[in-house]
Amino acid sequence: MDTKKTPVHEAHVKAGARMVPFAGYSMPVQYTGIVDEHMAVRTRAGLFDVSHMGEFFVEGPGALDYLQHLTCNNVAQLEVGRAHYTGLMLPNGAFVDDMLIYRLGDNRYLAVVNAANLDKDRNWFMEHTRGFDVQVEDLSAAYGQLALQGPQASAILKELTAADLAALRYYSFVETEVDGTRCIVSRTGYTGEDGYELYAPAKATAGLWDAVLGAGAPFGLVPAGLGARDTLRLEASMALYGNDIDDTTTALEAGLGWIVKMKKGDFIGRDSLARQRKEGLTRRLIGFEMEERAIARQGYPIVAGDRQIGTVTSGTFAPFLEKSIGMAYLPAGLCEPGTRFEVEIRNRTAPAVVVPTPFYKRG
Repeated sequence: MDTKKTPVHEAHVKAGARMVPFAGYSMPVQYTGIVDEHMAVRTRAGLFDVSHMGEFFVEGPGALDYLQHLTCNNVAQLEVGRAHYTGLMLPNGAFVDDMLIYRLGDNRYLAVVNAANLDKDRNWFMEHTRGFDVQVEDLSAAYGQLALQGPQASAILKELTAADLAALRYYSFVETEVDGTRCIVSRTGYTGEDGYELYAPAKATAGLWDAVLGAGAPFGLVPAGLGARDTLRLEASMALYGNDIDDTTTALEAGLGWIVKMKKGDFIGRDSLARQRKEGLTRRLIGFEMEERAIARQGYPIVAGDRQIGTVTSGTFAPFLEKSIGMAYLPAGLCEPGTRFEVEIRNRTAPAVVVPTPFYKRG
């Protein structure tokens, strides 16, 4: 199967980015270096090409009831111009995927899904339309997406749009022009910083990339790759599908009970989640710090004495925090902050301790 290219591919290559295959696309993993790009986002701003993400448009008189059935958060509470984070649920209360839903208008929504799950998600959406007066259209190929993230993001974007960015709350969006291109401008992100995600027609995305980088140059904006996106989201304790959540981990085990709205009525997975809530969790996703210089990586075993009690789901050296951090599922009785365990790293073990999350929260 041919590797796909985002609309911004040529700009990445021209800028000397290190390109890697990811979710069927050729994507930039880094430009000048992961640490440089990570620190730029924390202190100034970074621009990410996330055009590999999927966009499904859901509309029709039954759109609300349909999305309520498929997902765990309460779509009925979304006003036009608001978005929320939610889970596309399996009957066992685990995830087909995690995603954002935007309410574009009456009976009209945008669902933004993970690139690696695009085909699976599309099939799931289509399989569940029966009984609902709804149309689902996958327009992923028609859209590009850029993420402008960091404390200078608003100042940079102000140079390119007349939209009132100050009035745009977190998880709100507006349909407006940015540098003459009609976009959905959303105050969302996956870095733990303030910032925006811009959805634009695919054919206009490369021009928009250049325009944002140009406007951001005086503010210290840099292009950033998937490597920094991963270290940033982990510092902010944001789950990654395929690592920290998947089709075996429930929303409650993952610490995402805040997106599970039991009172909204029935939805796929509700019975399983209600049962788990009543019976209690046997395991939970926790955050930990290494107590030595060692770095815990995904897949490393976690041990207590002579028994394995878990596996690292995500782990890295956190550039801004200057410490090694990670996430893992541990038995329910071993999840309190201060609990110690060992991580097997190659031929030895290294000490670690459970800590509160998020590891990083912007001031």
